[in-house]
Amino acid sequence: MDLAPYTENNGQNYTLFSDIPEICKTEPCVLGIDEAGRGPVLGPMVYGISFCPISKNSDLKELGVDDSKVLTEAKREELFGKLEKNSDYIGWAITVLSPRYISASMFKRSKYNLNTMSHDTAIDLVKLAIEKGVQVAEIYVDTVGPPEKYEAKLQDIFRSQKCTVAKKADSIYPCVSAASICAKVSRDKCLKDWQFYESRGEEGVEISKEWGSGYPADPVTKKFLRENIDEVFGFPSIVRLSWKTAENLIEEKGIKMEFEEVEPEEDPTVTKNPSIKAFFAQNTMSKENKNPKSSRCKFVKDRNIESMTMASFLSN
Repeated sequence: MDLAPYTENNGQNYTLFSDIPEICKTEPCVLGIDEAGRGPVLGPMVYGISFCPISKNSDLKELGVDDSKVLTEAKREELFGKLEKNSDYIGWAITVLSPRYISASMFKRSKYNLNTMSHDTAIDLVKLAIEKGVQVAEIYVDTVGPPEKYEAKLQDIFRSQKCTVAKKADSIYPCVSAASICAKVSRDKCLKDWQFYESRGEEGVEISKEWGSGYPADPVTKKFLRENIDEVFGFPSIVRLSWKTAENLIEEKGIKMEFEEVEPEEDPTVTKNPSIKAFFAQNTMSKENKNPKSSRCKFVKDRNIESMTMASFLSN
């Protein structure tokens, strides 16, 4: 799994597809979707899909795939290796959503929440798989939000496919279990290979990777956050600034700043647009200007437009 493009630019999102097995281009396939890293305050969230022909679904189950959360890291690596060894009928893909992207999305004026972000990422991965020639016939998803609403949303988009959204789908459907493993292995590798492009302090001190599980309640994660906050610039880019844990620490330890907005009428650089009436108003004659038409704008003069009072309008 080559995640070097993401490691080299971990502020951007990254999508990676395996080679598409030829059999997946000719036979109807099942496709599973799951994610890893939804809750942590540190690191990316990764969405994964896995697909294989319906006729090979029992073979996928025999590989021993299961919900990645109940597997050890070593077992996940072993199972991912099996997925890659069986690339003649199993395909997969992942999308890495960077912490910076997650934070920026959630801080938008029109908020882009994590559920919508998750739905859109999953939908885009399915669309990409179909564009690459995968004959997707059935889609299975571990739910985000109410399963009925999510399933109806997917079914409305993928009308030629059967969509099933369920709680604990990663424990029920082998294709979702495989997707869960792909997502988790990818996220673990992203964190293991994480490059800090920031340094802390005047001496350029390297930032420690002792951050624990990354979940807000983890004491080791809390310690990492407290030790790596800058009172002006906040946290390094691995931190999801939109998480309440991070927001509270910035509020507590950051320098307070106020930004005063200049009202438009007080800003000398802002020029007010003239009223449309100004183009039609009759200019006042002066002693030096005996021709009232001479100072009118070109638009009015070219069209020989005359000023008209209500009385003259009615008389016509």
